[in-house]
Amino acid sequence: MNSPIATKRLTKTYGPHTALRSIDLDIPTGRVVGLLGRNGAGKTTLLNIACGLVLPTEGSCETLGMPVKDLDSAELKQLGMVPQESRLIEWMKVQQHLAFNAAFYPRWDAVRELHLLKELELPHDRKIGQLSTGDRQKLSIILSVCHHPSLLLLDEPASALDPIVRGRMLDFLLSVVREDNCTVVISSHILTDLEKIIDWVVCLDRGEVVMSAALDVIQESYAEWIVTSPKGSLPGQFSEAFVLTHEGDAHQARLQVRPGQGIEQPFSARYCAEVVSRPLTLEQLFPLLINQRRNQR
Repeated sequence: MNSPIATKRLTKTYGPHTALRSIDLDIPTGRVVGLLGRNGAGKTTLLNIACGLVLPTEGSCETLGMPVKDLDSAELKQLGMVPQESRLIEWMKVQQHLAFNAAFYPRWDAVRELHLLKELELPHDRKIGQLSTGDRQKLSIILSVCHHPSLLLLDEPASALDPIVRGRMLDFLLSVVREDNCTVVISSHILTDLEKIIDWVVCLDRGEVVMSAALDVIQESYAEWIVTSPKGSLPGQFSEAFVLTHEGDAHQARLQVRPGQGIEQPFSARYCAEVVSRPLTLEQLFPLLINQRRNQR
């Protein structure tokens, strides 16, 4: 098995709507992958296909080396999933649901379960039907990791969690990767959180893959320049092709650029300006990845 998730010309349609459009993708083993995209980009569809909840319309998807239509207990016991909408048994108490799930997994880790109940501050004796949205998310997370999965898929797992609990969950996910040698694919719109833990980015737009690369490689491909002119002589627009966005005035401008070897010094000399370069955050990178692909069409 070279990749825990591998797709070839994967397409999924729902009536006239195409959610995924002929995508080729190989998720690298042992990475923490951030699955990015705007609403409707196809992220949830991709995760649902990867865990066998939905089948492709065309093309193929293999998970843990097996076509998703053939996933059996051997593969499913290696898979952990936190869906966007929790699928829980409402009449059970938290502890009952945990015990119910544990019965299906010989490797269920009771110590990890107790640790997470405490860290995520989840009451074990409350009925699931009485839980808040955030507590339901906490339970889904615990259910997905206590059997030591080799592939963990999380679809907006922290959207209803408060910042303190969210931070604890992110720390725990990193420990899961270290302890279990686990590949994690996490979809989230909270990009400031994702940036703390991911090392690979898969970006979808309108059902197509617009980027799949290591985060550090992407960050090296873009930069923010703070350009300051003591004479106040900066232009209203910059003609250089490597300048992607521009805001500011004649005295100071903030540029997002595609840096290259030997371009900064001539640029500085041309405008008689000081240039300070710094990396872009994932939140700043995201619209650039989307817009770059659209501009190429």
